[in-house]
Amino acid sequence: MEFSGVFLLGYARKKYRKQLMNQQLNNLLEVGEIVLEDGISGHHILFLSIIGEIEGHNLSSERIKTTKYEHLLPILAKAQDSEEIEGIFFLINTVGGDCSCGLAVAEMIASIKKPTVSLIIGDSHSIGVPLSVAADRTFIAPTATMVLHPVRLNGTIIGAPQTFEYFKLIQDRILKFVEAHTGVTKSKIERMMLRQGMMVKDLGTILVGEMAVKEGLIHEVGGISEALFWLHQEIERRRKRRNYKN
Repeated sequence: MEFSGVFLLGYARKKYRKQLMNQQLNNLLEVGEIVLEDGISGHHILFLSIIGEIEGHNLSSERIKTTKYEHLLPILAKAQDSEEIEGIFFLINTVGGDCSCGLAVAEMIASIKKPTVSLIIGDSHSIGVPLSVAADRTFIAPTATMVLHPVRLNGTIIGAPQTFEYFKLIQDRILKFVEAHTGVTKSKIERMMLRQGMMVKDLGTILVGEMAVKEGLIHEVGGISEALFWLHQEIERRRKRRNYKN
């Protein structure tokens, strides 16, 4: 009987681990989410990728790789409320997308009280800029790019003064957010957005790696090792501060 009980307990644990691995794999495939928990430090870090186009109120083409904002918001809320998750790592490679929904996600990231770090690989264009700068610490790969350009809308646009004012309002919201989280002034960001001659079919500025750091938008050039190292250190620092207060 004892042997049978031990066998059943072992089988149940093995089955649970398999179910957990399957769930983690599904999360990784569906939304690019996985919890890093097997490292030497023992920290539980939520790894979340923001890639492709930011899909918002309208559905994107099936051929386009997207990150859906309605997936990100509950994941972020759960991470903030979780006692297990100690920090969040955002891997960013996006061409932009829905301005309103992208800014909503950026505001959500900025409001998280746990340590957050972002790493740009490939691209962070358009609304990807506020998403990238929303974290506590920001990194960019040496060959990755940030693109700042004026707000654009797809579809039918009514040529009226009210439309121009609406565009200006959206752009001002983005400018204020980036200024608040980087220290770069609104006027400087706007000048980069409206720069002529760098982009063939658009106004704007392309910043590659170190250029984004020099302009003050990103903290430092680095990769996954540097970003994870900072996050582990910050988690430990906050742990010690909590223990000291207790």
